[in-house]
Amino acid sequence: MKQLLSLCLLLCLSGLSFAQQTFTLSGVVKDKKGESLPGAGVYVSGYKVATVADNNGNFKLNLKPGNYDILVQLIGYKALNQNIIISDKSLATNFTLQEDALQLNEVTVKPDPNREGYIRMFTDFFIGTTPNALQCKLINPNVLIIDYSNDDSKLTVKTNQFLIIENKALGYRIKYQLNNFEFDNKTRIIYYEGYPYYEDLKGGKGQMKRWAAKREVAYNGSTQHFFNSLYKGTSMKEGFVINKLIKQLDKTRPSDSVITSKIKQFRSLALGSSNKLNITLGGSDSLSYWLKQKNKPKEISFLSTKEVLPDTLVKKYNESIKGMNFTDILYVIYNKEREAPTYANQIGMSISRPMDMPDYQVSLINLLVAPVYFYENGGTYNPRSMLYQGYWSWEKIADSVPLDYVPNTPKK
Repeated sequence: MKQLLSLCLLLCLSGLSFAQQTFTLSGVVKDKKGESLPGAGVYVSGYKVATVADNNGNFKLNLKPGNYDILVQLIGYKALNQNIIISDKSLATNFTLQEDALQLNEVTVKPDPNREGYIRMFTDFFIGTTPNALQCKLINPNVLIIDYSNDDSKLTVKTNQFLIIENKALGYRIKYQLNNFEFDNKTRIIYYEGYPYYEDLKGGKGQMKRWAAKREVAYNGSTQHFFNSLYKGTSMKEGFVINKLIKQLDKTRPSDSVITSKIKQFRSLALGSSNKLNITLGGSDSLSYWLKQKNKPKEISFLSTKEVLPDTLVKKYNESIKGMNFTDILYVIYNKEREAPTYANQIGMSISRPMDMPDYQVSLINLLVAPVYFYENGGTYNPRSMLYQGYWSWEKIADSVPLDYVPNTPKK
């Protein structure tokens, strides 16, 4: 997650004009004593851009103007994440790594009989359960630091090393610096944040062609595609239709206090003075009625078929950032692809739709922190600013492509 200071700095650059010129990010990787660290990996998060520090710890990367998260890693040291901004000139910056005692010293881990189950749960929620996920493998699950709290039913996963994920469906080897992963078993909400780096797997000509086709399918209709098209003002042309799902209080549902009082009243009548159940038709029916009222949702939802125009939704913040703010819930339809059969079989994931709507991919965006900031490459600033439901909540790391991915087929 980018630091707030970095965002403030970036927002101050509104007067700058960014050309597509390439500039250099250079510097030295050192330790706390000031000694250079040869062989340190310097990665651009979300991209296929990286380099290795030379014998003197020097590194150099060529980058277009923009906002980047830089990852620096070397075995025996804690991985470093730093946000940098390339505007209208080259930038020199040094990175200082700290030794990692957990890597340098042998650590005794207390055996957990549930660890394998937690790893499977993490894999399903982080990598996914899509057809592409079935062709993914987590190479180093041993680096996962897992904690499950029985008190609040939360699974938390962290690591101080790169997770290595081999995606044979899309042809990527993903190094992921996982800052935090949380799964709340009560709310069923999944949240994770971190920094991925993508490498191409090696393959023959035919394999590369198949990977290219699958990458395009993965990109089309994704959140990355959606925000990229919103930024460019081409979302409607590229197949995205935006409606609103409006939630209102159900006025036919009595208040909780009334429901509780009635349930207590009719339970007393049903039990009677001897605490034995009296089968009286009227009392039993009344108790059943009020129990149903208790289980009735407090809100009702209805879909507004009036299309939300991107021009009214998206506002330009500066030359490199746009944002959006909205009420209710965005109901996003991608009408150039149908839902995968395996998604339709997922219990509780599909979003209700009008009877006359084909099985297009439908996702919901719940706004948690306003506004949502996003960039031309389709990346968003704060991963906790939104909560996805529907198709986008099903697709995870296994269906992701780098932020510098460009589809081969122009959108019509």
